[in-house]
Amino acid sequence: MPELRKDPLNRRWVIISSERAARPTDFKLETVPVNDIDKCPFCEGRETQTPPEIFAFRRPGTAPNTPGWRVRVVSNKFPALRIEGDTERTNVGIFSRMDGVGAHEVIVETTEHHSHLGLLPVDQLADVIRAYLNRYRDLKGDPRFEYALLFRNHGRTAGASLSHPHSQLIALPVVPKRAREELEAAERYFGRQGQCIYCAMLTQEEDARERVVWQNEHFIVLEPYASRFPFETWILPKVHQADFGSLAPELEVPLAQSLRETLYRLHTCLNNPPYNFIVHTSPYRNGTAHAYHWHIEIIPRLTQVAGFEWGSGFYINTVPPEDAARYLREVTSDLETILPRVEGVRVHGEVGD
Repeated sequence: MPELRKDPLNRRWVIISSERAARPTDFKLETVPVNDIDKCPFCEGRETQTPPEIFAFRRPGTAPNTPGWRVRVVSNKFPALRIEGDTERTNVGIFSRMDGVGAHEVIVETTEHHSHLGLLPVDQLADVIRAYLNRYRDLKGDPRFEYALLFRNHGRTAGASLSHPHSQLIALPVVPKRAREELEAAERYFGRQGQCIYCAMLTQEEDARERVVWQNEHFIVLEPYASRFPFETWILPKVHQADFGSLAPELEVPLAQSLRETLYRLHTCLNNPPYNFIVHTSPYRNGTAHAYHWHIEIIPRLTQVAGFEWGSGFYINTVPPEDAARYLREVTSDLETILPRVEGVRVHGEVGD
């Protein structure tokens, strides 16, 4: 029988449609990746086809904007927002406007065109996370920016225009509506219960174990109780922390391990699905550290949002999160023996002009 579940964070209702229950093999997906290697500007040796390097991890002795990098950050060639301008607002009657000020950067995660984060060695993934943190923290120094949105689109259906593994970071002069709604919901719960709602969720999920996919000492991977989409997956730090940028150095490798384990299981279970992942974090300048809990949200693009969802605000999920967690737990993974370790010395902070 179908079930209505209420998300405790934002009070959104989700229909878990058990009568339509689907298995991983029931989803018809695009083939990923697209074969665009011949014209890919992110491949090693084509550094002149991108804007100048902002940050990179490189082999010693290699120069910015040349081969020899492991992770490379550049400005987006077609940015959603531009660094020039100010944040002064003007009003015309009931309408408001401001300059499209922001930063839009691309983190190229590996030189391997046909790989992705779920197939990379942990040390490579840890460097990707270090690049995320470097850029996230650096952009915080610009007083015009209120929020940094770090996200990854994998596959054409998920919005990726190039198949070479990459993520994006957009710094915004305002706090996005969805982030603000999460923050307000967390504050409301804290005001009623005197506790972070995510911490309460973690305690309950660890006790129940029905929706836990995987965990290590520092992070937990789970299918949220009111999952909007089949195989929606979250990664959360076990210790309360609101700001992704505050991640301690000793947690970079455990986070890399958690992210790779999650993406590998999704890759294997769903045959390399298109997906989006988003890092949810507190704004740069906001007093919600007591109530909020940063986390990574991964949404495989297995279904489409249609008229009912748009018109009602409900979502219909055909894979109960308990089933999704079980399917993902059943994936066997010994990636340290399956995947070769990337050789070479990690170099922090080769910065281009």
